[in-house]
Amino acid sequence: MSTTISADTRASATSAGPRLRSGIVLATLLTCQLMIVLDITVMNVALPRIRTDLNFSATGLSWVMNAYTLVFGGLLLLGGRAGDLFGRRNMFIAGTTLFTLASLAGGLAPSATWLLIARVVQGIGAAMAGPNTLALLTTTFSEPKARMRVLALFSGMSSAGFAVGLIVGGLLTEWLGWRSALFINVPFGLAVAVLALRFLPEAQRQPARLDLPGAVTATTGVAALVYGFISAASNGWGNATTDTFLAVGAVLIATFLVIESRTAQPLLPLRLFADRNRAAAYANMFLGPMAGMSMFFFLTQYLQEVRGLSALATGFAFMPTALLMFTMIRLIPRLLPRFGPKPVTMTGTASMAAGLVLLTQLTVDSGYFPLLFVAMLLMGCGIGLAFSPLNVIIMSSVSPREAGAAGGALQTLQQTGAALGLAILVTIFGTASHSAGGSAQHALVSGITTAFGAAVGIAVLTFLVALTFRNPRPAD
Repeated sequence: MSTTISADTRASATSAGPRLRSGIVLATLLTCQLMIVLDITVMNVALPRIRTDLNFSATGLSWVMNAYTLVFGGLLLLGGRAGDLFGRRNMFIAGTTLFTLASLAGGLAPSATWLLIARVVQGIGAAMAGPNTLALLTTTFSEPKARMRVLALFSGMSSAGFAVGLIVGGLLTEWLGWRSALFINVPFGLAVAVLALRFLPEAQRQPARLDLPGAVTATTGVAALVYGFISAASNGWGNATTDTFLAVGAVLIATFLVIESRTAQPLLPLRLFADRNRAAAYANMFLGPMAGMSMFFFLTQYLQEVRGLSALATGFAFMPTALLMFTMIRLIPRLLPRFGPKPVTMTGTASMAAGLVLLTQLTVDSGYFPLLFVAMLLMGCGIGLAFSPLNVIIMSSVSPREAGAAGGALQTLQQTGAALGLAILVTIFGTASHSAGGSAQHALVSGITTAFGAAVGIAVLTFLVALTFRNPRPAD
């Protein structure tokens, strides 16, 4: 009897060990992803105070967001390919460490230039860690059901992190100041790096070559486009600087596509777009954030500068969005196999578009209830349903050999879409604000509602792309 009990105990301990290790690996990777995504929006509610403390201009303030998202998005492809070459575990740990150190430097920033440089370095660290986080998840959890579950969790961290970042940013800004929104990354980043060193398995390296011409043309091309749109907001569309940067950006992006079509080991393998559903998912991963990110950026300014809410109250105003996003994300592993990607993403994009339509009706006197509250609910439901299936669609059908490239392409389109979308909408906002009459608050609201109107158009385009999904037969 004692021998039997002892054997059972050893067997239980043996099976529990891998489960515990897998749980720690999953928690480590998801925590890193949440930290990276939080930094996209955690600064939003702090923007008015950052502008005051560091003397940013109204349009230049968007670079606090774009300096991070632009570099992050532009270097993600290179980060994924570098993981194949130097080891995904090594790149993950190095990227997390660099991101953590840059967060510390940003929190200590004495000037606007210092903060923007720190945000650029944060973006570099995030680009090293981000695609390798997704690739490590895909290769570590190879069983189909487990892979779908962890990809849904990853998508949840990626999507809901936008709203959670606003709540966390509001709490930190109100209680400890805007600098704490950067300092908070330090303990979490150190914990992720230590746990990764101890528990993260070493993934098999793939023979690869760094496509530096592709990386340079992609990053500088997107940067030139974004700067061109920001310049248009400040100087107008006929300005020589605006026209030059827009033209240079377009040429560089075209050059990047030519390079990728002729390179043996491209940063962005064009064969990833051969599958119809994957191509549509990539397109919506680019278009969706262009529309969705506008809500977080413009509503934080509306709530604080027009309605007079504190940073804390502004963060909690986004609670309905965060709760609905979490709820929808939890349902994705059940909804996607049953209904397929087409009805799920169509429902999500329609809900997001409806929320944006409501936001075009804002006035100086609009209260939180019912207009803003209903819009928040629609946006939370929409973002949760529209974007969460896209990670599963893209990553569940790629081979482990292409996991780094596929993950890098996914996150690149997401981040560059958000950066370009924000730049375009800030341009529209600036033009509408300058031409509006009345008080400063009326001009601000006029610019915000005009920007939301443009976001509606992008959301409609996202819906049209969702119509192209080939829907598989629902599971019984």
